[in-house]
Amino acid sequence: MRKLLIILGILFISCTSAFAAKLPDDVKNYINTAVPGSDVRFDGVIIFPSNTIYLPLYPSLFSDISKLEIKETIPANKTLKQEPDIVIFNNDFVLLKVLTDGEGNRTVLHMMTPPLQVRTGLLPQDMLVPSGLIIPENLKGIIGNLKIDTKSEDIIKVDTRETFEEFLSETEPEITQSLISQLKNKILYVTTNYSKNIQVVEPAQTSPKYALAQKSIPIDVKAVSGGKFLLVTSFERPFVDVVSIADSRFIKQIDLTSYPEEILVDEASNRAYITSPSASTIFVIDLKSMSLVQKIKVNGYCEKLLLSDNKLFYVDKLNHEIWAIELANDYELKDIGKFPNVSALAFSNNKLYISSRTKSRIAVIDYSTLGLANEFTTVNKPVAMLVFDNNIYVLGAQNNELQRINTNNDSEISTIPLGTEGFSTGFHRISDTNLGVVADMKSNKYSIIDLSKGRLLKTYTLNIPIKDIIITNKIKLFE
Repeated sequence: MRKLLIILGILFISCTSAFAAKLPDDVKNYINTAVPGSDVRFDGVIIFPSNTIYLPLYPSLFSDISKLEIKETIPANKTLKQEPDIVIFNNDFVLLKVLTDGEGNRTVLHMMTPPLQVRTGLLPQDMLVPSGLIIPENLKGIIGNLKIDTKSEDIIKVDTRETFEEFLSETEPEITQSLISQLKNKILYVTTNYSKNIQVVEPAQTSPKYALAQKSIPIDVKAVSGGKFLLVTSFERPFVDVVSIADSRFIKQIDLTSYPEEILVDEASNRAYITSPSASTIFVIDLKSMSLVQKIKVNGYCEKLLLSDNKLFYVDKLNHEIWAIELANDYELKDIGKFPNVSALAFSNNKLYISSRTKSRIAVIDYSTLGLANEFTTVNKPVAMLVFDNNIYVLGAQNNELQRINTNNDSEISTIPLGTEGFSTGFHRISDTNLGVVADMKSNKYSIIDLSKGRLLKTYTLNIPIKDIIITNKIKLFE
């Protein structure tokens, strides 16, 4: 096995926005202290737990203060928790509450003589304002060059009844399925093999509640920031689309200049790694600012990303070479070796597990020596692996089963039959839980696995085709 150590060239991307929407730290801290659980969105919009929206107004010059305090509110003498219509801080920073007028339009408080701080403030120029917002004529100066849509034509939430009517008539009728407690307050995002839209499904329901219209057929979809946003890569689009779940809109389009495919989310560092095989590049997205911060040039067509222990693994699908990028070691690149027909990678106890779909075997590489530490037979047609604690779960597609392996000695603990009688294709961990979800594309079913106990909890049926399925927190929608 060859050992080739290369220092990667890395290109850092700087922000080019004329007026970036980063709230001052003291304002952000004040909001989080006064109203815990508030969300300061990456584009500057502030959302309270009650779903009340505030727009920030930046002063042309911040007043010099020793401690941030509220200087004035309208109505007067209100605390931030009481959600006044206007909040003026003593550094001249302003919060404008989004209101609804008598005709259902979104607007802000109409005043004959607005305070000076309001009239001279400026909205962030990269902000995506609430759809249909109407700004009073005497406050139009706060807009600057910001584009404000006065209609709701950018809403991507669509009814699925018409698009599914013909298909559903040929499937099984609605069936009653009990909801397990582990899926309460969760929501499903399902991509299909016949529609470009992302279907939104309530747990235990068979039909979509609605869909999120996309511009092209999705390649990969990931939920980030606790389910508040979806990152979407699509065929023939050199962008990552960012969908805001609360208001069902494309909130940002991240231009990558080449075609992205797989998305891997690192919640610990608030980053997403996105492959572009045709450009031999892995893009790094900062999830706090939703911006491209780094490009990592790699060898070959990168796929099957795996992040573990500050190491980013990938497979070159052209020549079957496996590589490791040591993120904490000056991006040192290690050539693990060639392994044909690789279906999945997993890493545990300083060992890299490599499954072969055609041979139904797993090779174990000692990462310190890059030598073969073990090799054993696994379930038929292994298509995915998932590490939880000191166990690896291997999904076998042919017999729809999970093999549970102890990584301390690479011995089998148990086999979990799924009983879906189809062809299992996807296996993901549900973020911030001890649960995994297995998708069966052939039988249109998904199974919930308790990873800590190694047992099947429940299998559900959908009456739409399943290409991939993401389960995440349910987000309260803006009406």
